[in-house]
Amino acid sequence: MAELRYNPLLRDWIMVASNRQNRPHMPKGYCPFCPGSGKVPDDYDVHVYENDFPALSANPPEPDPVDTTLYKTAKSFGKCEVILYSPDHTKTLPELPVEHIGKLIDVWTERFVEMEKDPNHQYVMIFENRGEECGVTMPHPHGQIYAYSHMPLKLKTELESCRLHHEENGTCLLCDMNRSELEFKQRVIIENDHFLCYLPFFTDYPYGVFIVSKRHMTALPDFTPEEKQSLAQILKDTTGTMDQLFDRLFPYMMVMHQRPVNGDNVEDYYHFHIEFYPPLRDKDKIKWYASSEMGAWAAANPMAVEETAPKMREAYERYLRKEGRLS
Repeated sequence: MAELRYNPLLRDWIMVASNRQNRPHMPKGYCPFCPGSGKVPDDYDVHVYENDFPALSANPPEPDPVDTTLYKTAKSFGKCEVILYSPDHTKTLPELPVEHIGKLIDVWTERFVEMEKDPNHQYVMIFENRGEECGVTMPHPHGQIYAYSHMPLKLKTELESCRLHHEENGTCLLCDMNRSELEFKQRVIIENDHFLCYLPFFTDYPYGVFIVSKRHMTALPDFTPEEKQSLAQILKDTTGTMDQLFDRLFPYMMVMHQRPVNGDNVEDYYHFHIEFYPPLRDKDKIKWYASSEMGAWAAANPMAVEETAPKMREAYERYLRKEGRLS
């Protein structure tokens, strides 16, 4: 079964994909994403792989006949792709050269441009789940791209907040956040020519950083070659810093927030950024999303970001020394 079911309480669609129950935990000694498996090319840098267990598809089946006037169903139009970061089974994002991450960004951009051509698509989300704590069943480093036929509720809410801020103030909300963080300074972790990495004032995870473009732009296709290079560098530096925090592979959920596709023009008020949701609050302690967070969307951060930002800046310095970029 693969279909959408409407939640009238939240006015949002739920993806039902029972085929995903069959996702495997890979046995040792075999990985379909590694060259030689027969599932991928024997030679690749970054590879687009059709998801074997998609929640959305270009030719979805008819929904089960269980809808009513109250409970609506719809076909699960969309697209689910896996993006393999490299042929190396163990090399994670911070271990890749900046030039290689640049190739990954080019592939992300190409897929965004291609997916927005389909009139069934309304939002294209590029994301990565890293680590078993985030539910990863395939250890080979990879990310995913989902093209939704509806605007997910969180993105819809964020867009509306940005629109209202622009109406009330005549400015972009993310641009204002950048200015505020640069003025305060204490929550800024990394800065390069074109991007900022900071712990936002309001983040609900102790180490939940944002990467935000300095220039006001809405999506990857807006970037200059220099900005893509800067994005590659700050992605490597941010994830490398996370690994230095507790001297271990740092689990995270990384989500790219870009403009919608095939919808209203949001160029005046929406702004490209990447959000990280890392579940660790200490080396072996999880910041759980429990009843209050899930039941009320009442997020609770167990640590003020003014406490965790210095720890991240110290980890960034250790990372730079490890990379030979700081004596």
